[in-house]
Amino acid sequence: MEAKRPNHALSPMRCPARLEDVDLFSPGAPEHWYEAYDILHAQAPVHRIPGEGFEPGTDAFILSKHEDIARVVRDEERYPVVGSLLLKQVLANGEPPYDQPGVGAITASMASLRPNPKLWRARRQELTDPWVGPGAGRNEAMIKRVAHELIDRWIDRGEVEFVSEFAQPMPQMVMANILGWPLSDLKLLKHFGDGTVKPFVFGRKHNNLLNEEEIKAQQAVLEEFKQYTDELIDEKRRNPQEDMISFLTEVEYSPLARKLTNLEINGIVYAMVIGGLETTQYALAEQAQLLIERDGIWNHIQSDRAKMRAFIEEGMRLRSPTQGLSTRVTSQDEVFQGVMVAKGSYLHLRWAAANIDPDEWRCPQELRLDRKAGTRHLVFSQGPRVCPGTHLSRIEQLAAWNALCDRIDRFEYGDGNRFMHQPGIMLGTLELNLRFAALR
Repeated sequence: MEAKRPNHALSPMRCPARLEDVDLFSPGAPEHWYEAYDILHAQAPVHRIPGEGFEPGTDAFILSKHEDIARVVRDEERYPVVGSLLLKQVLANGEPPYDQPGVGAITASMASLRPNPKLWRARRQELTDPWVGPGAGRNEAMIKRVAHELIDRWIDRGEVEFVSEFAQPMPQMVMANILGWPLSDLKLLKHFGDGTVKPFVFGRKHNNLLNEEEIKAQQAVLEEFKQYTDELIDEKRRNPQEDMISFLTEVEYSPLARKLTNLEINGIVYAMVIGGLETTQYALAEQAQLLIERDGIWNHIQSDRAKMRAFIEEGMRLRSPTQGLSTRVTSQDEVFQGVMVAKGSYLHLRWAAANIDPDEWRCPQELRLDRKAGTRHLVFSQGPRVCPGTHLSRIEQLAAWNALCDRIDRFEYGDGNRFMHQPGIMLGTLELNLRFAALR
């Protein structure tokens, strides 16, 4: 077996040794995130980024403590969501949202379906929860089938590139089936999905900024995405099937007492794609590495499937798919961990750091299948803005690892691994070569 080697030497950034070395956002940073979190916890649990606040003359602050982030995400009035503030600006302009420069389908859809917290909850409960929220169980049989179909493609080889041949296509196929997206256009779904997340992969600074050329390129992809989805919506109106887009063409949204427009449905599809293709991919790839590196865990979950849920929660806690986002702003002067934070400051919520906060978790770096209240991590955030696809991702991960346990006796690292990650704010392993022995 080829051992896993530190990839620090492959990164264009040096591994931080002191607080002044910590940089979570520059090229190469993902290879050193967890070393940086140890430094932040010990020396700067509230870390100032000068001059990069939401309002002029303010700063941004990285929050890395579990108690601080949990406090912020539960109080939307005190710590408003950046997207909601930007939506208010769009609505205040007085023009139809989609006619305004730079306003895409998702923002235009938000303007009518969820312009405030009350309608946010209604939109979620009525339109997405039945498919990816509490109602996601309706997809379980399909998800299990997809997992085994993918394993069938490589089970006889004894080796697999785990990311491109399993972790990545599984949530793509699942989301396509849920939406009613043709599987023959799966590559197109990935292309559009890459367009939606472009700022979070290639954006710069804590708030994922693209330059003008990159914005134009992204907008071109998103317009293509919108046109394709419009045609798909029209087809579902003519010939409805048992899928989410068909459901959205027929359902009456109670707050507005009417059915949805194509533009509104388009925005919902956008939201499903931006959040539904990658979280599970990143989780599965990191969990595979944890199973190789943590002695006894694979044998334990294979022989006692009741421990599978605990493994999934611990795996996500230890290697959070989305490491952090600048999603909140202070509406008044605040104090976090004794640090003064002015009104109008950006709050960069570093969920991954909070999930290994030694003040919240006993032995935070250990993978413990008996950890109490293991779901209190912040992988999916918490409170009213918790990720709408939480239920779906957990079902996908559970189905994936149960299928792998059914088909594989043991696995190890193959040759050629560099263990490098994509840029941006998500912990995305680029490739993962594995060797395995199949169960017969």
